[in-house]
Amino acid sequence: MTHQEISHHRLVSQKLYKTSQNSPQEIVKHLGAMQAQDYAMAKWAIGSRCDSSAKEIEAAINSAQIIRTHILRPTWHFVSSDDIYWMLDVSAPQVKRFTASAAKKYGYDDKKLNETNSKIEKLLVGSNHLTRDEIMQELDIKKTSNADFLSAAIMMNAELDGLVCNGIMKGKQITYSLLEERVLKPKAKLTKEEALAKLAQRYFESHGPATLLDFSWWSGFSPTICKQAINAIKLRLNSLEIDNQTFWFGNELVYENNFRESVHFLPAFDEILISYKTREASILEEHQSKAFTNNGIFKPIILENSKVIGTWKRTIKKDHAKIETQFFHETENHKKAILFEGIKGFENYLETKIIIE
Repeated sequence: MTHQEISHHRLVSQKLYKTSQNSPQEIVKHLGAMQAQDYAMAKWAIGSRCDSSAKEIEAAINSAQIIRTHILRPTWHFVSSDDIYWMLDVSAPQVKRFTASAAKKYGYDDKKLNETNSKIEKLLVGSNHLTRDEIMQELDIKKTSNADFLSAAIMMNAELDGLVCNGIMKGKQITYSLLEERVLKPKAKLTKEEALAKLAQRYFESHGPATLLDFSWWSGFSPTICKQAINAIKLRLNSLEIDNQTFWFGNELVYENNFRESVHFLPAFDEILISYKTREASILEEHQSKAFTNNGIFKPIILENSKVIGTWKRTIKKDHAKIETQFFHETENHKKAILFEGIKGFENYLETKIIIE
């Protein structure tokens, strides 16, 4: 395997080749955690890896097969209900440092956050699903620009404490519900070392070939802790050296995976880019500023044969979706027609007509 081939093998490990039938929950469980702050695009991140429609994926979220919550780095992620508790146990303490710091700016120390958690629990008990604004109104926190930061910190803290997670969508609004009313809490718990090892194995099997620093970026843990986790499982992984870097990947990912022609229209913040510390394997450095910004805003991308060749955006209309594309290089019309075949999966996912402009 060469450095140039890494991006192809990542398509395989991330299930973008759809070599088998998978449910939305199976896709999320395979990938461990999928970044999901852009809710609509995050659903397509799942849909691009299976044959489920947007409605079917939302049903899996509403039924709590898939949980949307803050975990790993301090941002939204999709996590399988099978993994939510052990992953919170290992990840929440480090992420809570960010929420605690944010809350303190508004006079909320640990004691006040715990008191607020108790109030939130009383509001939501009995499968009561409320939006953040509804919860803040009950807590008598006025809706201002400052209060918006405070309310985000309060709810993120409640998520990290395992109190709340996403509830059933209320129209287009996200709600919160009590996690233990949505997902039964397991009796057994993993040790921190066991959970870190499990997290590392899940990452390298689903995102490999990847480096220690890639895993550190994705998980939010320090390189030292990540190295310990890799050492605990390295006999269950494969590895190779490229340019004095060690790339780790699962045993099921073999060198003989046949290359195939492929086009993928992937969502903003897709794991194929965002889950790695550096992205040169998938996108040339000269094009990176066109696909993502220095402050972490990622655009929807077009991949041809595992390489990013442009960006796209969609506008949802009443009876169709409009797609606009921007290629990094001038592209002939006959070549565009071939590339646009790759958007058919998105058309099936939306269950509506797509018009390309």
